[in-house]
Amino acid sequence: MAQIRLQLPLTREALAPLRAGDEVLISGDLYTARDAAHKRLVQCLQDGQPLPFDVRGQLIYYVGPAPASPGHAVGAAGPTTSYRMDAYTPALLDAGLLGMMGKGKRSPAVIESMVRHGAVYFGAVGGAAALISRHITHSEVVAYPDLGAEAVHRFTVVDFPALVIIDSLGQNLYEIGPRQYCEE
Repeated sequence: MAQIRLQLPLTREALAPLRAGDEVLISGDLYTARDAAHKRLVQCLQDGQPLPFDVRGQLIYYVGPAPASPGHAVGAAGPTTSYRMDAYTPALLDAGLLGMMGKGKRSPAVIESMVRHGAVYFGAVGGAAALISRHITHSEVVAYPDLGAEAVHRFTVVDFPALVIIDSLGQNLYEIGPRQYCEE
């Protein structure tokens, strides 16, 4: 299977042909956020305050990167478990977010919201944090520096490898994969 190249920011048109199981290489600027940052982002939305970055068309990577060693943009930058963001994700999708990347399953409410907005959930390879961090060429904190490693960062990535876990139609690799394995 060929790898599909995606350029950030995302568009619904670029996401529409993707299917669960597709391999992608992502390039451009993405944002990082974990649960504490998500809670603050959603609180901004609820309070009618501007977000610290425009989420429209963006991809949020669920990661708390390790400090960078000399000559590197970041240290290890492996995905964190995505379900911890599920309570906040529909509000961010309503605000225009089109992509999330992490590891693990998502709730039915998140999947329904993804389908409604044409969004996609990507999986990054857990356990390969040092390897995938080589695809991050720049990192800067853009919000909530008091959260340390969990602050919101803007990463510039080049050919960042990921899998489409849940596509914009709601097809879910965590369901499709085991079915295909059992059928074979």
